[in-house]
Amino acid sequence: MRIVLASDHAGYDLKEKVKEYLRSLGVETQDLGAFSASQSVDYPDFAAAAAARVSDGAADRAILVCATGAGMCITANKVPGIRAVAGWEPEIVRLSRAHNDANVLCLPGRFMEARTAQELVKIWLATAFDGGRHQRRVDKISALEQRDPNQ
Repeated sequence: MRIVLASDHAGYDLKEKVKEYLRSLGVETQDLGAFSASQSVDYPDFAAAAAARVSDGAADRAILVCATGAGMCITANKVPGIRAVAGWEPEIVRLSRAHNDANVLCLPGRFMEARTAQELVKIWLATAFDGGRHQRRVDKISALEQRDPNQ
């Protein structure tokens, strides 16, 4: 599995800890930045770049971190083929994979300890998509990307 990582300055520290954890599991990672907590950057730039890597198949999934996880999630979900979730609790993260086939996990860097993030990432990586009735729903989400917004 190939995981792309990105953060803004507020998510930098947690992103670094998640990256270390993924590498300890032997997961291939690519870090798109930010590369410092001290220089303010704009989260949409990093979220869009990471989501594009998943959308075009260069990465299997992405983990994004900003202050709340919300800004990264909103941005990533604008990219075709992305199903991003703001994860903060184990059952939410598990169900986002099992029911929604979430391919981007967004974490709140200012509100989460590294140990919790590691637990959530472990669940997110280990949980398979259930398919079945959930596939029909994911297909409906995908169809929204194809519709003409003027209709």
